[in-house]
Amino acid sequence: MQLPYPKISVVTPNYNQGDFIEKTIISVLHQSYPNVEYLIIDGGSTDNSISIIKKYESQLQYWVSEKDQGMYHAINKGFSMATGDIMCWINSDDVLWEDALSHVAAIFLKYPKVCWLQGYPSVIDEQGELLFQREPIATKEHFYNLRFNKDFSFIQQESTFWRKSLWEKAGGQLDTNYSLAADFELWLRFFKHESLYCTKKQLAAFRKRKGQKSGDGERYLKEANSAVKQHLQEMNIFERMTSYLFKAINPNKESEIKWIENL
Repeated sequence: MQLPYPKISVVTPNYNQGDFIEKTIISVLHQSYPNVEYLIIDGGSTDNSISIIKKYESQLQYWVSEKDQGMYHAINKGFSMATGDIMCWINSDDVLWEDALSHVAAIFLKYPKVCWLQGYPSVIDEQGELLFQREPIATKEHFYNLRFNKDFSFIQQESTFWRKSLWEKAGGQLDTNYSLAADFELWLRFFKHESLYCTKKQLAAFRKRKGQKSGDGERYLKEANSAVKQHLQEMNIFERMTSYLFKAINPNKESEIKWIENL
């Protein structure tokens, strides 16, 4: 008997990204996967974004253009209407790689223990050409040991997918008190419940471009460090001692990445 295709909800927040949003939309709608729920939340764009979105509105589950309180507020609005079993968001200047959603669905179907998944991180330029890829960062020790301050390496949001059940267990929303690192804080909440698994397939790409908000590395680091501090304070004594003990015994070591290919 053929297994059903789990519904995958994809949310795209947008504000005045008319130069790139069409490529993002096409990368989602041209996936070879039959059960995609695509929602676009526009923050009241004044460029050509709306005309581009309207070209594809018959293929969208939902879209809206109205003033909001920023990117993470828009993403929360999208996810509040999402009904998929699997969730992700892709910003309006980034792209999904070909067959990404089919690969993601196959993994979640085959491995019930996998509750969130990261692909092989990759970065493209403004023309869509691959600039580089790197080994994924996928262990909570990397964050609680503050290694990101030295290597500026993080879980790639564009390449990360999760079950709706984990989203709900972790609170069901992004913390809008963060302006840049709400994804980082969400991963810390996910780690409280489940390990992150990785696949060696590229699933999505971050687009590096001029003037992007995420280019403020200093501000991102400040928010990331604040998130770690907050979560450490919320840990019980046993959890905190375990975290500090690991750091003391293994100052230069992390837990091994959990590869899907090794399951």
